Amino acid sequence: MPNPTAAMLVIGDEILSGRTRDGNTHHLAGELTRIGVTLSEMRAVPDEAPRIIEALNALRERYDTVFTSGGIGPTHDDITADAVAAAFGVAISHRADAMALMQAHYDRQGMEFNEARKRMARIPDGATLIDNPVSIAPGFTLGNVHVMAGVPNVFQAMVATVLPTLTGGAPLLSQSLRVMRGEGEVAAPFGALAAEFPDLSMGSYPFQANGAYGTNLVIRGTDGAQVDAAMTRLAALFGE
Repeated sequence: MPNPTAAMLVIGDEILSGRTRDGNTHHLAGELTRIGVTLSEMRAVPDEAPRIIEALNALRERYDTVFTSGGIGPTHDDITADAVAAAFGVAISHRADAMALMQAHYDRQGMEFNEARKRMARIPDGATLIDNPVSIAPGFTLGNVHVMAGVPNVFQAMVATVLPTLTGGAPLLSQSLRVMRGEGEVAAPFGALAAEFPDLSMGSYPFQANGAYGTNLVIRGTDGAQVDAAMTRLAALFGE
């Protein structure tokens, strides 16, 4: 039985402009691989409601789970929560439980819980809150969509909260062999090996070191015995 699938939707002009590097997808991919969920697609869209809604609706229909990052802060361009509500066709308003969490947090900090900060307590109807132990302002889950902050340490904390609620599959196992040969030299025998093990994923990743060309050959799969068998064959083909 194939593993559950997931998609990542990265939201924000700062990602597409190159001002901010997206590390959240990399973190999510590793965590999902660990629990046996296949991250099958990622998209990045600007802070434009129609683009967010279009992408979100496409992804949530195609995959078991969707994660978003970015756009749930206090400023005018943080429109993700509104876009998610529109995608699901539900209302959005200040949620009492989110307001209480944030009011208590800002009281402890001796800071004003102003209108901008209250924007982060606007939650679509029917959603459940995602805990944020870093800065309190919650994310939320609606249907199969988990809406999270873009700040990396907050995103990671929210992922840690959501992962135990997911049903995973068999963890993806990976082994690799580094060979000092170019891709063109290894392509044919490596392709033939891949054809012998159709249930495994095999990829080649070239590199250059000290003026010489080489390739990292990687075998991935959920069946440890198959991965071991394929690696034994690979080592016999290219062992150096």
